[in-house]
Amino acid sequence: MIVVFTGNGKGKTTASLGAAVRAVGRGQKVLMVQFIKGPWKSGEDEIQVASSKSQVASGKGGSFELKKMGLGFVGILGDQLPFEEHQKAAKNALAFCAAAIENWKLKIKDSYDMVIMDEVNVAVSLKLITASEVLDMLKDLPPEKIVLLTGRDAPQEFLDRADLATEMKEIKHPFNKGQLGKLNIEF
Repeated sequence: MIVVFTGNGKGKTTASLGAAVRAVGRGQKVLMVQFIKGPWKSGEDEIQVASSKSQVASGKGGSFELKKMGLGFVGILGDQLPFEEHQKAAKNALAFCAAAIENWKLKIKDSYDMVIMDEVNVAVSLKLITASEVLDMLKDLPPEKIVLLTGRDAPQEFLDRADLATEMKEIKHPFNKGQLGKLNIEF
């Protein structure tokens, strides 16, 4: 199953984390690869230890693994890195996801049940990677596995290929009144 969370509203990564919590609660293994988010610390950075402890206690055997592979925001908020460095990081993130998904096709035991490609839509819209590179690795997925593609500006090809697509629409946001991101809600 391919799921797309897109739109200008808040909640794309948050929705994917909700799906991850449900999967881990069912004893499944979840991988989240972040394509853009880099050095900024978010709440999800801190749950890995807590998640593994709670899963040992519940005996379900589920796990959540987060790989921050992006180098941060591209071309905004003081970004000084060359575009090529962001592009290389996105290509490395894509290769990491491709290897995890290839394990499904090879029927490797203990592979992930869910792969979340966080902000991959943004990586495509910024031309760090192409939509066809992403779609090529999503061919012939086992039906019991789930891939989530998040971020603003999902390409039409992703929406066409998706089994489930949700657009988050901004109605109101404190940023529009000059307020900075709020801990626990924005990051």
